[in-house]
Amino acid sequence: MKQARLFLSFFLFSFILKAQDSTQVEVPKKIYMTRSLVEEAHPVIDGILDDAAWNLVEWGSDFIEQRPDENTPPSHQTKFKIVYGQKSLYIGVRCYDSEPDKIVKRLSRRDGFEGDWIGVFIDSYHDKRTGFGFIVTAAGVKGDVLESNNGSNEDDSWNPIWYVATNVDDEGWTAEMRIPLSQIKFGNEENQVWGLQVMRRYFRDEERSVWQRLPRDVAGFISEFGELHGLKNIEPQKQLEIQPYTVAKMETYEAEPGNPFRDGSDNDITGGLDAKIGITNDLTLDLTVHPDFGQVDADPSAIALDGFQIFFQERRPFFVENKNIFDFRLSQSEAGNTFGSDNIFYSRRIGRSPQGYPNADDGEFVDQPNNTPIIGAAKFSGKTKNGWAIGVLESVTAQRQATIINGEGDRRKEMVEPLTNYFVGRLQKDFNERNSYIGGIFTAVNRETLPQNLNFLHEGAFTGGLDFKHQWNNRDWYVGGNFTFSHVKGSTEAITNTQQSITHLFNRVDADHVAVDTTRTSLTGSGGNVQIGKIGNGHWKFESGATFRSPELELNDIGFQRQADDIRHYTWIGYQTLKPDNTFRQVGINYNHWTAWDFGGNHNYMQFNTNSWQNWKNNWQTNLGLNYAVVDYSNFALRGGPRLRQTPWFSFWNGINTDNRKKIRFSVFHEGRKAVDNSVKSYYIEGGFVYQPINALRISAFPSLSLNHDKLQFIDNFDDVNGSPRYLNGKIDQRTLSMSFRLNYTINPNLTIQYWGQPFISRGRYGEFKHVSDPLAQTFEDRFVQYNEAQTSFADGTYSVDENLDGVTDFSFDDPDFSFVQFRSNLVIRWEYIPGSEIFLVWSQDVTQSGNPADGLLPSLGDNIFGQKPHNIFLLKATYRFVL
Repeated sequence: MKQARLFLSFFLFSFILKAQDSTQVEVPKKIYMTRSLVEEAHPVIDGILDDAAWNLVEWGSDFIEQRPDENTPPSHQTKFKIVYGQKSLYIGVRCYDSEPDKIVKRLSRRDGFEGDWIGVFIDSYHDKRTGFGFIVTAAGVKGDVLESNNGSNEDDSWNPIWYVATNVDDEGWTAEMRIPLSQIKFGNEENQVWGLQVMRRYFRDEERSVWQRLPRDVAGFISEFGELHGLKNIEPQKQLEIQPYTVAKMETYEAEPGNPFRDGSDNDITGGLDAKIGITNDLTLDLTVHPDFGQVDADPSAIALDGFQIFFQERRPFFVENKNIFDFRLSQSEAGNTFGSDNIFYSRRIGRSPQGYPNADDGEFVDQPNNTPIIGAAKFSGKTKNGWAIGVLESVTAQRQATIINGEGDRRKEMVEPLTNYFVGRLQKDFNERNSYIGGIFTAVNRETLPQNLNFLHEGAFTGGLDFKHQWNNRDWYVGGNFTFSHVKGSTEAITNTQQSITHLFNRVDADHVAVDTTRTSLTGSGGNVQIGKIGNGHWKFESGATFRSPELELNDIGFQRQADDIRHYTWIGYQTLKPDNTFRQVGINYNHWTAWDFGGNHNYMQFNTNSWQNWKNNWQTNLGLNYAVVDYSNFALRGGPRLRQTPWFSFWNGINTDNRKKIRFSVFHEGRKAVDNSVKSYYIEGGFVYQPINALRISAFPSLSLNHDKLQFIDNFDDVNGSPRYLNGKIDQRTLSMSFRLNYTINPNLTIQYWGQPFISRGRYGEFKHVSDPLAQTFEDRFVQYNEAQTSFADGTYSVDENLDGVTDFSFDDPDFSFVQFRSNLVIRWEYIPGSEIFLVWSQDVTQSGNPADGLLPSLGDNIFGQKPHNIFLLKATYRFVL
């Protein structure tokens, strides 16, 4: 009842906010009139606006400042012209600047957005939800972005083929663009009306100005565009691109004596093909045959002690492009802390490392594949003029076998990854004048018949969902949500394994609502999320909602899911200033709370948060947040043991970033957490700098240190010790040190050299071993029984425990101390020798070692990286993009 009253109070508060902020005046739409190049020669793209074609149209002008001081005259004016032919759109822009020698022309790779830039954003569907952005810096660096969901989703991996040049003169700088109509999606009406916005970044004052006024408190970006008129008799262009590639690869590593599979080096030459076919102007078919992702950056090093999987961002180009269409978050919220990374489709499941390992005897050597090749994949995606967003993805990964050889030279093979088919279908429809949408998703994973050693995998996995959103009051208010279901099938071993995995833990000994059934061959689960909020019109914003995941929900064959069995309510309220003052450009303050139960009715969690962010007058940025968790129980901490009470705790975070306009800028972020009884203490700090001494060179280094002290860290469970189970825990002292270093040298916008390196060490030392005896006890010391020195002994890397001191070991466990040391680096030279065609030269290096936990962090880091034989990968990749 208390929670219901709290939830109702926030809904009442929301209507008060609506009454307070109902005075917003609708901004009139500006119109720019273009003309066709019927007889005139098309402009030459050289950055100089002296072509006769530009005389056909008037200037679009009267830009207005958007930030920091919205709806005021900008420091310098901007104007533009747009003309078009049957195949291309031409845009010329004049950016006035009274001090041309101070125009900032920082170089970077594509989509770097460094220094002064101008961006043209086109809503060619005129659906007020989807936009194509074309940005160029004063240095001539191109950027492009595909906007969806009214600008809340941005895909900067979209790389259309278009042409641009810039020039600096006495009046400022100019840009000239040619955008092929094949790169833009639109209908086939005789008279077209497109949405249009032109935005300028004036770097020295960190100022944005726009052609169509864009208030700071509007609910979206694309819905606020002006309009482009005058487009007549243009025909949608079907896109057809083919991009073959070839890769030469060499690996070197430390040879293993006697192992024929690890002789110190491997060489390989492969090839493949990517294609992009315009089925219609709206819908595109992407194909890839034997794709190569060798030029993709390595994942950063990470280690987790809670048992849950770590989420890594997708980096592979085929899956990144148009990823917004396939996105289906289970419970994304403004409040956060709602498992916002959980997604029905997580593309990194496709082509993952083999999940099995062969059974090998002593003296046998194993050639275990490192990855699962993608035989081929196809992606059909796009959005139609009448509001249908469509995405279909089909991919097949190869069967992988490990080779085992014995001392006599006899070989045999065992499957470690089956031939697998992955399917994703996504559909979404806009209606109600684009203020609402409803959509759905369906995924399927089907594996070939599994051998005995892979019986822990599902034979098939199917997931689906429905989502919706409705906006009103000029899109300021919204209500939305989704419903999700899952069904997995397989052997009794596979389904038992799923029930006992950390995502589910049906084997929890004190849970009445779940239990392991070893006869089951399938699981069916569900989830959902519903929320209401206000994001525009005024200082105040808010969102409140609830989400749930049934105990049986299982998405991890093709999705990402950390845990099931959760019902959660959340609320976020935010206030932000809209005008700068003598101290701040903008300030915001937020309030959040979360509370959660499991499906057995246990109240597991309640946390409150307040945080604030500041953009200072000197363009420094800071933030500060405070948390207090008053209720905290974990169904997962004992890995199948009983529900464990965790002491209430406080935490904070704080970040400081200096002015990003400076050639050298610094930042620091730190956070800490402390239980009220000191049973848990942790601290993390990361700081560093970015230095750009010249426009072509950028150097950054960000070291970090993490300290974790937990007196109740899980180690292992033992089923029967003196007639009862033992949930073994200990005190851990964990320290983690790492540093991310980057060096980018841009010779020109099409030729870059990039280096990234990260040394990483995480060391954990355990002590004060204990077993949990009363997991729900109010006082921390009453939750466990700690072993004394007489009850424990250590020899040959093993601890032995004699609980009753009768001279007989009751149970034993391996030394849990660890020291994980790793160094990863990537050196990439990229040359886009013609638009869309590239050459990559890549050197990747990996050193991974187990250090001595007794050593210090820095000595162990040095001893286990320097002087070790690294695993090197050298590759040369060449692509050529045919545009037909």
